[in-house]
Amino acid sequence: MKYSQVLIGAAAASLASAHATIYNVWVNDVDQGTGNSAAGYIRSPPNNSPIKDITSKDMTCNVNNVAAAKTINVAAGDKISLEWHHNNNSPADDIIDSTHKGPVMVYIAPAASNGEGDVWVKLAEDGYDGSQWAVQKLIANKGKHDFILPSTLADNKYLIRGEIIALHEADSAYSANPGRGAQFYMECVQISVSGGGSTLLPAGVSIPGAYSDTDPGVVFNLYGGFTSYKIPGPAVWNGGSSGTAPKPPTTTPAVPISGQAPGKAEDPKSTPIATPAPVATSAKSPCKPKTSSDAPKPTKTPCTGKTPTTMATVATPAVSGTSAASGATVALYGQCGGQNYQGPTTCASGSTCTNYNPWYSQCVAA
Repeated sequence: MKYSQVLIGAAAASLASAHATIYNVWVNDVDQGTGNSAAGYIRSPPNNSPIKDITSKDMTCNVNNVAAAKTINVAAGDKISLEWHHNNNSPADDIIDSTHKGPVMVYIAPAASNGEGDVWVKLAEDGYDGSQWAVQKLIANKGKHDFILPSTLADNKYLIRGEIIALHEADSAYSANPGRGAQFYMECVQISVSGGGSTLLPAGVSIPGAYSDTDPGVVFNLYGGFTSYKIPGPAVWNGGSSGTAPKPPTTTPAVPISGQAPGKAEDPKSTPIATPAPVATSAKSPCKPKTSSDAPKPTKTPCTGKTPTTMATVATPAVSGTSAASGATVALYGQCGGQNYQGPTTCASGSTCTNYNPWYSQCVAA
């Protein structure tokens, strides 16, 4: 009897630690380097433990919702892959315990919101297809979950929130039985989108707040007879239904990365950033930019192809916006400035105009 109890306890301990976090992000199949460190681009928690209280503020970006050191530069329309792991990002890692079946989702929100308020828009989801769970597909794909950024998404800085819901103990709500309940794994990745269009994010949902104990996808008996599963949260955004802003110029500034190969992180504290110059850019070609690291102002060799994305911290100029409509105000999360912008620049009460890049400024909560 004692031996059986030891085995049961060991098995329970194994399952309890078979969790997962995001280690890497890939852009158009180019690895952006390990991002879950103090010098990375992921707002990573100190461990891989799940969140179970769906009313907790930790549901937003986990327990460490603090700005990371770096941001990944991407283009609208890029393929993004979030790479999840259990212990490390080696090929031998088991990703997450195979018993932790459930859905995998991706949300997006303006970075300036810090994830607070009704700002989260669902970009992708995968649940149960009648024979296989999304987590099983994730394990088979070596931890990678892919999605595509909308091709007309407005240039801005965003938070990408990857999420896994493990349902192996979800037969009871955590609020009813703290020893049970669905397990939520999430983190936020910092990205900066360029080369996009005029499509702004629509009204979103609040996290916490998007899920309830009455949702059939939150309380779910994985071991009972079932033929389908309803993924909790809002519907996936189609990428086109939202308010619009004037389309930015068709050229975007090249961001020289001093002494840095594509796909690797840059130290924003030690690398000089050249003043942006209008150069047509993209991020989908093997053509690699050549940069100079021994001069105060890096220079970039012209490249006719499209280049893999890299990470950088970019100094942004002051808001430029002229001929603003007299007396008009801009609603929360509306555009309030930028190059060639002709609309009003005064934000509605309770919000302030924040500059993100030379072509786009947005009203955010004060």
